[in-house]
Amino acid sequence: QVQLVESGGGLVQAGGSLRLSCAASGRLFSTYHMGWFRQAPGKERHFVAAISWNPVTTFYADSVKGRFTISRDNAKNTVYLQMNSLKPEDTAIYYCAAKRGVNSDYDYWGQGTQVTVSS
Repeated sequence: QVQLVESGGGLVQAGGSLRLSCAASGRLFSTYHMGWFRQAPGKERHFVAAISWNPVTTFYADSVKGRFTISRDNAKNTVYLQMNSLKPEDTAIYYCAAKRGVNSDYDYWGQGTQVTVSS
């Protein structure tokens, strides 16, 4: 069982930066692949970024490549999402998620943190 708690969201002007954190409970955090997703008002939840259990492999949605960076600190049971050059269309609730298998669905989800980018 993994519990995930996101933090770091807020209101920022276009072009600004935010760093989201996701703190995980449990001693097996380092064995989980982690991901970030987002859901804008009235829209479905979409993939943003993912990182393998050993932070070797990362994946990004095309819409955030070159602007967002996912990272993790297994000693701190935390995964991060550094977001730069933010745009109004990045406004959404951001969720982190965890899964055991590379090809499996995400098993655990956080409650989300709101990110609002003003123009």
